[in-house]
Amino acid sequence: MYMNDTTTFFRRCLLGICVIFAVAMMASTPPSELHQPLRRLPNAAFRCGEELSYTVRYGFITAGEGSFRIRPQVALRNGTPCYDVNFEVRSLKSLEWIYRVHDTYRTLIDTSGIYPVFFEQHNREGAYRRDFWAEFDHAKRIATTSEGEFPIEPFTHDVVSALFYVRTQDLSGLKKGDVIALKNFTDRQSYALNVRVLGRETVKVEAGTFRCIAIEPLVMEGGLFKSDGRIVVWFTDDARKMPVKVATKVLIGTIDVELKNFSKP
Repeated sequence: MYMNDTTTFFRRCLLGICVIFAVAMMASTPPSELHQPLRRLPNAAFRCGEELSYTVRYGFITAGEGSFRIRPQVALRNGTPCYDVNFEVRSLKSLEWIYRVHDTYRTLIDTSGIYPVFFEQHNREGAYRRDFWAEFDHAKRIATTSEGEFPIEPFTHDVVSALFYVRTQDLSGLKKGDVIALKNFTDRQSYALNVRVLGRETVKVEAGTFRCIAIEPLVMEGGLFKSDGRIVVWFTDDARKMPVKVATKVLIGTIDVELKNFSKP
């Protein structure tokens, strides 16, 4: 049960962080821009070669580890230069006899417009298996996936690319108590989700001490986080906007994901 809760939390954390960042995307993008087929955005927050590593803890027990990595070289997808971003999460080998987790996500993000061109995920969690991919056509507003073809909103993000998009944005205008509504495309469906800004605070993790902004997705029945408990995410309140910590309560306690190491190429 413990590792199963941890597995669910890994996925919820990833979705929670990125949906939160999609909120900022919708709040900071002018309406006129949303109706244009292509865009160009400045990016001083991240670049090829960046790595962010995390530790997952249940109380005082280290349960697993995760990482975001941008490959050192720009990738080409249908002639489009892209950041090749990989997210991986796995249980510790010492705990795999209880429950094994190894999930990988990859997104190719247009280097000029910071929107996804291609996305894939591979989940290996105990006996559970899932493989999924999506090709995004933002001009035609269509996502062609391994499970069918679906309409998308202008510059729709996958769960990983949204995080990297928001890192290019100015979030200084967000303040405590702000609540923003949006729809996010995940698992072939659009979900309504409200997100609340909790405020700013200093957070200490293994990677250091950071001034952060804390944000909480509000639990909604039938939505992405239905009845799964409260999630709070802290990311650095600076130009890089690194996700520093994620915390949630489960039936058996609290699970934390904390930044362990980071690089700035």
